[in-house]
Amino acid sequence: MRRQENKRQMRGGFTLLEVLIVLAIIGVIAAMAVPRLLGQQQSANIKVSKTAITNLEQAAKLYAVDNSGEPPTSIDELLNKREDGTAALLDKLPTDAWNNELHYEYSRSKDSDFDGPKIWSNGPNTKDEKGSGDDINNWDDKLN
Repeated sequence: MRRQENKRQMRGGFTLLEVLIVLAIIGVIAAMAVPRLLGQQQSANIKVSKTAITNLEQAAKLYAVDNSGEPPTSIDELLNKREDGTAALLDKLPTDAWNNELHYEYSRSKDSDFDGPKIWSNGPNTKDEKGSGDDINNWDDKLN
């Protein structure tokens, strides 16, 4: 009988109750942390998209310097080799954080209150809906 008691005492494992308590604690911590992490991901994607828009805007300004102050009328002009034989200003079509192409529009209208090309991303919902409220652009807040 003595031998059987020693075997039980020497066995060093966790009880089912201890394991369940640890899993419950991990679950509570995960429930608090996951929503915060998801919010940070969305914020990071928006910042990446703003950076892509700024980079495209800078490429358009470089193009304008070489073309008497006129920005390109389309992104295609930034992708093609320039007339003097130098490389294109962009290697590929720029995309936002959701891997959708950026939109580019430039009109020579003097009636516009925004000077320069308008560049935007469809935003987190990735749908091309005007006024959806989640679009990211370079004319509303100048990419603060």
